[in-house]
Amino acid sequence: MTAESPETVRGAASGQREIAPREETVSREVVVVNAAGLHARPADLLAREARKWQSQIALVHDAQRADGKSILELLTLAAEAGTRLVVEATGPDAREALDAIGSLFESRFNEHENNQDS
Repeated sequence: MTAESPETVRGAASGQREIAPREETVSREVVVVNAAGLHARPADLLAREARKWQSQIALVHDAQRADGKSILELLTLAAEAGTRLVVEATGPDAREALDAIGSLFESRFNEHENNQDS
């Protein structure tokens, strides 16, 4: 006898077998291009974006891993300009979350709009 997940068992009464949704993990390398690095404001924007998604979000730098939904953990990465990070997302909306977070890095967290020369 094998143990089955609740998702699989649920359909057993009707003779149908349901397949449990897979938890997909996707990753992407990003580069911190902001002159001041991943400081408080971009870390806040990143954590806010990460909290919109069901997936678990993590940022990895060398051997250090930070929860993407925690501003404090993101700040502990001490990611300066030019730092390469790996963003990992695991969950049902992992690809969408990764795309949204990648867009924040690509847009420099919209800092170029706030730092125009006068």
